[in-house]
Amino acid sequence: MFAAYAARIAPDDPLSGLELGERPEPEARPGWSVVTVKAASLNHHDLWSLRGVGLPAEKLPMILGCDAAGVDEDGNEVVLHSVIGQTGHGVGPKEPRSILTEHYQGSFAEKVAVPTWNLLPKPADLSFEEAACLPTAWLTAYRMLFTNAGVKPGDTVLVQGAGGGVATALIVLGKAAGLRVWATSRDEAKGARAVDLGADAWFPSGARLPERVDAVMETVGAATWSHSIKSLRPGGTLVISGATSGPNPPAAELTRIFFLELKVVGSTMGTKEELGQLLSFCRTTGVRPVIDSVLPLAEAREGFARLEKGDMFGKIVLKP
Repeated sequence: MFAAYAARIAPDDPLSGLELGERPEPEARPGWSVVTVKAASLNHHDLWSLRGVGLPAEKLPMILGCDAAGVDEDGNEVVLHSVIGQTGHGVGPKEPRSILTEHYQGSFAEKVAVPTWNLLPKPADLSFEEAACLPTAWLTAYRMLFTNAGVKPGDTVLVQGAGGGVATALIVLGKAAGLRVWATSRDEAKGARAVDLGADAWFPSGARLPERVDAVMETVGAATWSHSIKSLRPGGTLVISGATSGPNPPAAELTRIFFLELKVVGSTMGTKEELGQLLSFCRTTGVRPVIDSVLPLAEAREGFARLEKGDMFGKIVLKP
């Protein structure tokens, strides 16, 4: 079957390790299902995998892709929950959790195998392309806002970096939940698009805000860390789920954190139950994932290049 896979680890030039070509089809095994992929979406996790983060060389070649929506062997339209081994289903109770593509072949292919427990019904009113955007970026945003931020309707939330998949999800979900949402961007056009999505205002990256906020959603990392800390009201919460600009900020801002009793909460992906709640949220509110573009799987390299440059607004979707 045709697939996009990591053939080599290349920390400094990740796209040089990406190959497009034939790979073996997944084999059925007890407790697992083989899904025919209808759509899959790109995440920064895929770039990190090509750099060797979470993907050791001995696991190569590895088909990339965490997210997918498709059809199982019984003809059911399904969405994949990307965290394998969260409860032991399909792998045994002693295996630690992993994200698809760290130990098991991913979804950038015509077919993918996952534990049957990891499949959720796709709502009929969500397209395969929309559903494929949910299991990583949108689930991450859902957990950041509704599980870890401690915010309530009417609170003000700052979303750093307006163009990425998680950031656009945070804007849409936050606005639908009754939050006042502010966003930052280095790009005026992306800032304007954030407002079109529902953000109440956008500000240039690093700009002083009109007032301090109740929570900051951080996915950028080193480049925005200090601004995030300084933007919080006393007792506010910073939720971090990524560090696309690097993990080592120039200053940790420890004095400000303890003096103002700020909370810093790490957030990774989400549970199957939260993915089910997210699917229900989309169905009942009518919100939909922001899709930048849909590309054939054969053009995956273009999608990876745009993701690496940050040249997108929303999710890039691949179709086998």
